[in-house]
Amino acid sequence: MSVFPIEFSGRRVMVAGSTQGIGLATAQLFARLGAHCTLVARNENKLQLALQSLEQSAGQMHDYLIADFSTPDAVKLAAEQYFARNTVDILINNSGGPAAGMITEASPEAFLAAFNQHLICNQILTTNAINGMKSNSWGRVVNIISTSVKIPLKGLGVSNTIRAAVASWAKTMANELAQFGITVNNVLPGATATGRLVSIIDGKSKKAGLSQEEVTEEMLAEIPARRFGQPEEIAAMVVFLSSAAAGYVTGTSIPVDGGRTGSI
Repeated sequence: MSVFPIEFSGRRVMVAGSTQGIGLATAQLFARLGAHCTLVARNENKLQLALQSLEQSAGQMHDYLIADFSTPDAVKLAAEQYFARNTVDILINNSGGPAAGMITEASPEAFLAAFNQHLICNQILTTNAINGMKSNSWGRVVNIISTSVKIPLKGLGVSNTIRAAVASWAKTMANELAQFGITVNNVLPGATATGRLVSIIDGKSKKAGLSQEEVTEEMLAEIPARRFGQPEEIAAMVVFLSSAAAGYVTGTSIPVDGGRTGSI
């Protein structure tokens, strides 16, 4: 049986939302495994700082692309300009989640904004990236979404709705691209120690009139592992799905959540 090393020497990976949290941890792990990284985010100062944190000892050549996912037309222009002169082997779609709130209180504009930020921008980046992947008969697309794809999460009405749409989009994309040697998979992070989690805890604390410590304990009680995940643990799954070892895995949605999701 062939051995598949998890390494990416010579591969170019584009990681969206990569100046902090899971996106940054993912880019850093790819770089340590030899990949050339293209970081994507809206803040150039943060992009420059993130770039400096990437391993370069094996001659990796990293760069970045400025794109604001709240403005799909700007993302489209930036993507078209980038892919007119570059190709990537691996695309990691990732963007911060919509604001928390009850679905009955959500405005139509909130749904449209989230749809544009997540699904439309994923579509723009992916349809531009797959041209080079098809030419090479090899490629990986990994979407970082949420465990709400499996079971909707309380108080995240807009997010639950849009995340599910992204998962369905990805499954459809996976079926269309498999014949070209391109896989498409979703990683579903559970509660992970990022700025997003801090924001969620703060919001629940204020709404319920509880301390942040009390909210944290309630959340941990729902996780069989009794701890929050680390961004590097999510990154590890993303990297595996992007590797040669995962070549026969496509169209899947894999929770990385310490066992919290109550479905198989």
